[in-house]
Amino acid sequence: MKHYLDFEMKLKPLETRLEEIKRFYDVNDPHYAKEIKSLEKKIAKLEKEIYSDLSPWQKTQISRHLNRPRTLDYVDHLFKDYFELHGDRKYKDDPAIVGGFGKFNNLTVAFIGHQKGRDIKEMAQRNFGMAHPEGYRKAMRIMDLASRWKKPIITFIDTPGAYPGVGAEERGQAEAIASSMYLMFSLCVPIVSVVIGEGGSGGALAIGIADRILMLENSIYSVISPEGCAAILWRDGTRAKQAAEYLKLTASDLYQLKVVDEVIKEPLGGAHRNWKETFTNTEKALVRHLEEILSVPPEELKEKRYEKFKRMGFFLEEK
Repeated sequence: MKHYLDFEMKLKPLETRLEEIKRFYDVNDPHYAKEIKSLEKKIAKLEKEIYSDLSPWQKTQISRHLNRPRTLDYVDHLFKDYFELHGDRKYKDDPAIVGGFGKFNNLTVAFIGHQKGRDIKEMAQRNFGMAHPEGYRKAMRIMDLASRWKKPIITFIDTPGAYPGVGAEERGQAEAIASSMYLMFSLCVPIVSVVIGEGGSGGALAIGIADRILMLENSIYSVISPEGCAAILWRDGTRAKQAAEYLKLTASDLYQLKVVDEVIKEPLGGAHRNWKETFTNTEKALVRHLEEILSVPPEELKEKRYEKFKRMGFFLEEK
């Protein structure tokens, strides 16, 4: 079932009618064929009007869209003969983080990613993609295996942030995130990260220390959510739209700031409107970047990764 954001609502009656005709009527009938052509023309025109100049807040909304493909959707379409690994061998399995091994472009790789879920039941089960410490420890277990077997790692980032609950903190949430980042800096295998939706705070960065960082066009990557930022700065979460402008969280902003290495183009309107094109564009970008870094010697790869993050940002000291 399609979900529409507030600024997409003009498309709903047109697309509903188009689907109705295609489902229940003879599309070869001249009358319905004419109506289909008219509807498609109107939809194309509206799409250009709606999506041609999206604000940072609108892109934030699209990054969270209920119909946007999740990590396992990318794995299903991009990987062959894949299998998941479960559990951190210390506490339990965290379904907010998925990972395992599979064939990508005829190459065996490890995959790790946040999984938000598709419906209310699955989103609750997966805690809306907000991982507990055991999720990051499961990710580290997979990274360690990839390192021992000398297999590249691909991570998919899509989380509002790590889960901040009491139980998660008691089991060492901050330590798990820090340890995951530390491990990723030490690995001598190629790592590519793709922000496919939300990239929130340390919960995202825990699996985002990579040789190449890619972002889908309408994804976001930030130290905090716009709502959280507004609540801290102005004690008013309703000013999220204004906070989104200040945070510079869009893919184009972060590419200009040299935080990410490439912006992957999405179909007009966002990944949720054409999964197939999104997967194709993502696959091409992943293949290209993996081929480039696979030829780099392991120790040099690790050093370049460290230097990459060291160059991000700068400090000003006042006397």
